Amino acid sequence: MDNKTTLEELKNEVKKFCEKRDWDQFHNPKELAIGISTEANELLQIFRFKSKEDMKKMMESEKREEIEEELADVLYFVLRFAQMNNIDLSSAVLNKIEKNNKKYPADKVKGCNKKYNEYK
Repeated sequence: MDNKTTLEELKNEVKKFCEKRDWDQFHNPKELAIGISTEANELLQIFRFKSKEDMKKMMESEKREEIEEELADVLYFVLRFAQMNNIDLSSAVLNKIEKNNKKYPADKVKGCNKKYNEYK
């Protein structure tokens, strides 16, 4: 479905879901940012103290459903934040990639995971 559903459609689905529950009043930037962080940490918790082999098995087991749900929760809050604050996510991501292309030139950082101020 990723190749058929737009970000705008997802943002509209989240909006409808929240409006039916009268949740706009609770969804200010701070609360939504907290939601993003909370859900991201719930996703992270699943992988805590797991080896590479453990994680591979998790992605191929019934644990995958929990992982997908936590990832969806992160995306839900990102979409809601963008929707409530009129942020065009596609433009934001493309602009960030453009900036990162300058910070992390492929010819200098290929195969290196250091921060832009550490690889020089």
